[in-house]
Amino acid sequence: MKKTHIIILVGIAALIVALLAYSVDFSTYDTIDSAKKKQGKFVHMIARLDKSQPIEYDPINNPNYLSFTAVDSLGGTTKVIYHNSKPTDIEKSERIVLKGKMTQDHFECKEILLKCPSKYKDDKKQLQKNMADQTSAN
Repeated sequence: MKKTHIIILVGIAALIVALLAYSVDFSTYDTIDSAKKKQGKFVHMIARLDKSQPIEYDPINNPNYLSFTAVDSLGGTTKVIYHNSKPTDIEKSERIVLKGKMTQDHFECKEILLKCPSKYKDDKKQLQKNMADQTSAN
């Protein structure tokens, strides 16, 4: 092989390695307190919707504005502002993953992922009702 071919192959290999290194997401999940310490930096947080606080969403006047309060597992709370449409069933979600940046008074969210409750969890009352229905049918 010619020297130029070897140089080109090495360059292509280096380019592939660089692209893979930048495409992999090495971020970990932050708490609200740790995100407040990293203001302006992109973070991922796991939290749940605080159902005792109101959800601000008016699809008629501004369908691209959603505001709610999030609580993490350590009890930290923050206001979350999301400039997109409200995710379906956010109220039913067990946990939510928030991707965005913390500002001084709120979390500016770019993406929301919902972690829904498992449909395979044992519901004892429903199981007892199903058993009672089956035995009464026999």
